[in-house]
Amino acid sequence: MEFRHLGRSGLMVSEISYGNWLTHGSQVEEDAAKLCVRAALDEGITTFDTADVYAATKAEEVLGRALKGVPRDSLEIFTKVYWPTGPGKNNRGLSRKHITASIDGSLRRLQTDYVDLYQAHRFDYETPLEETLKTFDDLVRQGKILYIGVSEWTADQIAQAMKIADEMGFDRIVSNQPQYSMLWRVIESEVVPLSEKEGVGQIVWSPIAQGVLTGKYVPGRQPPEGSRATDASGGSSVIQRFMKDDVLARVQELKPIAADLGLSMAQLAVAWVLQNQNVSSAIIGASRPEQVRDNVRASGVKLDAGVLARIDGVLGDVVERDPAKTASPSSRP
Repeated sequence: MEFRHLGRSGLMVSEISYGNWLTHGSQVEEDAAKLCVRAALDEGITTFDTADVYAATKAEEVLGRALKGVPRDSLEIFTKVYWPTGPGKNNRGLSRKHITASIDGSLRRLQTDYVDLYQAHRFDYETPLEETLKTFDDLVRQGKILYIGVSEWTADQIAQAMKIADEMGFDRIVSNQPQYSMLWRVIESEVVPLSEKEGVGQIVWSPIAQGVLTGKYVPGRQPPEGSRATDASGGSSVIQRFMKDDVLARVQELKPIAADLGLSMAQLAVAWVLQNQNVSSAIIGASRPEQVRDNVRASGVKLDAGVLARIDGVLGDVVERDPAKTASPSSRP
């Protein structure tokens, strides 16, 4: 496993991190989840990403139990706040009240005194940005969080936050967590240039496009039983944007490229996002330990310009590049 700085901060993270958005507490049983975490640790992953909303807070609980006994200073634990965690009007968003309650809940579920990175899971249009940033800064002073990050923020939103932090003397954002893959490149034109300027690193989710880039979905055929595309509670709505015959046909054409490099399709997909030097870490998820072991083989793989050009030639116009696709709800969900 290789390691990178998280943005311009001094924090080192494993360039492949383990996330449990659609697995722990929902898609797989806890014993299987623990085996996946153990496989991640055995393969050198030290960075673990979750969120209070995943599996209605159960994902944090499962991760906390899975990591129990592992020396805390050998781990980087990330979580997030924004989406609803209860029925009340203040059980959501980025207000001081919700952030303060949410971090205490996350720390309790994760069985830790602090998280290495606390991320605003979306931009909150209903809360003054100054209030959100001041609250995060206070949590840094209290020792409950070490670094501040965001997820799926636009370049303008990140720039606004940096300006306020500099003016008010708050800790700066060090990371952004966007969706990014060969098929979904919406951060490249605006978010990445701004992030390089401001010292923000990307912790990217869905580098395998919800499994589409493994090549297991074939155009004209029904998705395999039990796959992500058939699981209504496990992200099938997210994967649908890729489940088009023209996209799936292009993905099949990537198989010779992976074979020429001696890589699995998943390894090629993860290695591809890591070629972007603004990417600090690529998040993988798994329902079986062997998936973890396969994915981590992408660490350290270098793809030359010729390979990258071949990939671009194959995928052509099915790649989504519109920066407007990075968006947060206009009102709290």
